[in-house]
Amino acid sequence: MTQAAAHTLSEHDSKRLLASVGVPVVEVRLVATPDDAAATARQLAPEGGAVVVKLCGPGVAHKTERGLVRLGLRGDDEVREASHALLAAAQPDDGREGEVGVLVAPMVRGSRELIAGVQRDGQFGPCVMVGVGGVLAEALADVAFRLAPIGRVDAEEMLDELATQALLGPFRGEPPVDRAAVTDVLLALSRLVESNTRVVSADVNPLVVVDGRPVAVDALVEVQA
Repeated sequence: MTQAAAHTLSEHDSKRLLASVGVPVVEVRLVATPDDAAATARQLAPEGGAVVVKLCGPGVAHKTERGLVRLGLRGDDEVREASHALLAAAQPDDGREGEVGVLVAPMVRGSRELIAGVQRDGQFGPCVMVGVGGVLAEALADVAFRLAPIGRVDAEEMLDELATQALLGPFRGEPPVDRAAVTDVLLALSRLVESNTRVVSADVNPLVVVDGRPVAVDALVEVQA
C-alpha cells in the first residue's frame, strides 16, 4: 500500500493544533482583508501596541525568505499597507482562493529564543527535541533529543544537556527561564506525536521567553494527508 503524502499545515492551523495539546502560543487571528487586519490589530494590541502581520496559507512555509512577515507595525495605515502588500505577493502555490489570508498577532519581545519540536525518524520512531532557537539555531546547533514518549525527568535532562546554560539563567535583567514551563511544552509535544499518528513533525521556532516563560511565536506542523 502506498503511503499518503505528507503536507504542512498553515501556521494558523499548526498553532491551533499545538494549543490543543497545551503548547502556549501567541494569540493570532486570520483575516481576509487589509481593513479586517487593521481592526484586528486594534483589538490584539490596544493603546497603540505593535503587531506582526504575515501571509498565511496551506502552501506558505518559508515566510521570512520570501519577505512575507512585517514586524513592529503600529496604527491602521501601517497595518493596512503591509497587509495589502502581503496579499499582493501571494502565489498560486500558497493556496486556493479563500485559503490565503493575513495572520495578525501582537508583537512579542524577549531576549532569549528556544526551539522545540518532534520528528518521526524512519529508524528510531518519534523523537522530541529542544535547543537554542531563533536566528542562532543553525549556527550553534545546541540541541538535545529523546525518543518519545518522554516523561518530566527526560524533559528536565534535555534542558540540562544544552551547552548554553547561561541563556537559561537570569539574562539582561530578565528572570531565569521557567524550566517547568519549558518541560511542559516538551511533554505536550510528546503527547501530540503519541496521540496523533498523522503528525509527521512539528517545528516550534522561535519559542520566545517572555518574563521567563516560553510562548510559541512561529510554528509549523507536517501531517500525513
